[in-house]
Order: sequence, then structure tokens, then C-alpha cells
Amino acid sequence: MDDKFLCGMLLGVIGGAVLATNSAKARQMVRDGQEQVREKVEQMGKSQTKNQKDE
Repeated sequence: MDDKFLCGMLLGVIGGAVLATNSAKARQMVRDGQEQVREKVEQMGKSQTKNQKDE
């Protein structure tokens, strides 16, 4: 059972990589997601810095 799961996961990862490589829309979605993560990390860093200054 574990071997089938592992093979399925591997095929899914490879399939996703091929899809993202060949699809402009998928690449744009990945870029948008990365930008959202960067913004959230920056916001967290700013709020953490602000909280430390207030103390």
C-alpha cells in the first residue's frame, strides 16, 4: 500500500512540474502565490518589529 501511495505522489509531483513548466497560466498562479507569501512575511516582520519597539 505504501509503495502505491509513494508512486502516486511521485507521479503527481512530476505531473504538476510538467504542467507548470508548459502552462503560462500555471506559472502566473505560482508567481502570484509566491508574491502573496512574501507580502504576508513582510507584514509579520513589520508587526513583530513594531511590537518589540512598543515594549
